Amino acid sequence: MIRIFAGYDPREAVGYHVFCQSLIERTSEPVAITPLYGTQRDGTNAFTYQRFLVPYFTKFSGRAIFLDASDMLMLANIDDLSKLFDPTKAVQVVKHEYQTKHPKKYIGTPMEAANRDYPRKNWSSLILWNCEHLRNKVLTPEFVDDQTGADLHRFGWLPETLIGELPKEWNVLIGEQTNKNAKIAHYTLGIPEFDYYQDCDFSKQWHNTKSRMLNGLIKMRELVDG
Repeated sequence: MIRIFAGYDPREAVGYHVFCQSLIERTSEPVAITPLYGTQRDGTNAFTYQRFLVPYFTKFSGRAIFLDASDMLMLANIDDLSKLFDPTKAVQVVKHEYQTKHPKKYIGTPMEAANRDYPRKNWSSLILWNCEHLRNKVLTPEFVDDQTGADLHRFGWLPETLIGELPKEWNVLIGEQTNKNAKIAHYTLGIPEFDYYQDCDFSKQWHNTKSRMLNGLIKMRELVDG
């Protein structure tokens, strides 16, 4: 069983369900998906901070995968990602090093905002967690609540040697990077549901997945209604 902790943003609810559809369609192993949802003390999505409590949620046992989810699309088998787990690392991430090409994100939506650069940006949007690693046992609710977002997203409690690196194709930032071999498309500027991004890279795959998800809901309703 692959344990998935998925960030749920109600403003991108359709994106969350499209992501789950894409994950389930491609997995070869059973998955358990736990949504992370709520509002944090600073008004951000709860999963902005809850992602760092994944080891705590698992009682510091085994392994788990966190994904931003609501603005992502699986293009490969999640089991292939799980097989990259390295027990010598506390976490494994795609180590993006880039300067944004776009000064704004979520253009044309109520979420529109400045798109700022900062160290290790988007490293924490996909995390392979070694939940039982000794260094991760510091991650209690009290500890996380006492840290700044910047410190957490930079994995400030870990030395560099314990932050493993995943292949770039497992977290391709759409609109910022081009990679035809992407295994996870991350629509970090805005999902294809939004007009401004409806024709972005891998938008066709996103829209097709959405259609299959909606068709499944229609068929379920037909069964319920008799």
